[in-house]
Amino acid sequence: MLHSMSTTVESSSQRTADEVNEEIRALWRRSGGTLSVEQREEYRRLVLEWAAAAPQSAPAA
Repeated sequence: MLHSMSTTVESSSQRTADEVNEEIRALWRRSGGTLSVEQREEYRRLVLEWAAAAPQSAPAA
């Protein structure tokens, strides 16, 4: 049997965009404004999680 891998970002806790945004802000505060390689990977993951959790707005007409 074949299994397909999902390409969507899913959080096990299903946090809100505001919760993820707060974690992103905390990461930047902890880093002092310069992210290490590991922190950049965490930032990337958080931004993808934030985008998946953010409400989708309708395109402007």
